[in-house]
Amino acid sequence: MSTIEEKIIELLTPTVESLGFELYGVEYVRARNAILRVYIDKEGGVSIDDCSDASYQISAILDVEDPINAAYYLEVSSPGLDRLLFTVAHYEKYIGQEAQVSLRMAVQNRRNFKGIIHAVEGEMITMMVEAEPITFALSNIQKGNIIYKF
Repeated sequence: MSTIEEKIIELLTPTVESLGFELYGVEYVRARNAILRVYIDKEGGVSIDDCSDASYQISAILDVEDPINAAYYLEVSSPGLDRLLFTVAHYEKYIGQEAQVSLRMAVQNRRNFKGIIHAVEGEMITMMVEAEPITFALSNIQKGNIIYKF
């Protein structure tokens, strides 16, 4: 996670929680049209109105604190069914679920894995990939998400 994302989490968590939501995660995509994605959640899920209300409050804080020194679009949404996995707690919550991860550095000459989240120990995530346990450091996971089955 980048320093900008960590600053934004620290900045927004109290307000998001005071609105009755969990700040599930933050994703900052640096590009020509940069995007700051803020994911909120609550028991039973969030509605479009929830996202709109949170967006209004989040935007006000970001305008005052100005943690990003560039233009960007703000998106506030639920994590969705194929939710991204940001933290150790997210991986722990979804033990037994199918997920896919993209790594920063290859493990066994691969950077992309799809399998079942099997175990979490400290900062280490173990997945069963093709009936073989493979362990990654959370810090090596560039992107991870649940694979939702309809």
